[in-house]
Amino acid sequence: MIGRLLLVLVSCLAVGAALGQRGREVKLTQKKAESRSLFGVENEYLAAGAEALFEKRYDEGIRLTILGLERPTSPRDRANAFSNLCAAHAAKREPGIAIDYCTQSIEIESENWRAYSNRAYAYYLSLRFGEADDDLDRALALNPSASPNLRLK
Repeated sequence: MIGRLLLVLVSCLAVGAALGQRGREVKLTQKKAESRSLFGVENEYLAAGAEALFEKRYDEGIRLTILGLERPTSPRDRANAFSNLCAAHAAKREPGIAIDYCTQSIEIESENWRAYSNRAYAYYLSLRFGEADDDLDRALALNPSASPNLRLK
């Protein structure tokens, strides 16, 4: 189980905190580039925050994402933003904060496999191995083709 949970780390951090929004990238037009919809969101703070997190500039990404959450945004983008905050705080070894953000993401979008995967890593950091294993199983059930890093052979 611990080996499996270590693989979660690889998945969560190697794939990048911003994967939830990056996966919905759109072709950029000049107008959209100006609005920073680089990661498929119109909220320029969420897009800039996701970009910063992807580049492992966690403090800046957290700051921008929190600013973005203060603006009107779709439930899906809001759920992804909370999942990104979770991943960033887990990367900073702040599992208590991370777990709270992932839980908020899951409350908005219960099928967000990335939030379960991120929370599994945060649980692992908190030495809550049973809960980590449960969340990892849930992430794999929601997206069996997610990342080969989430599976043991």
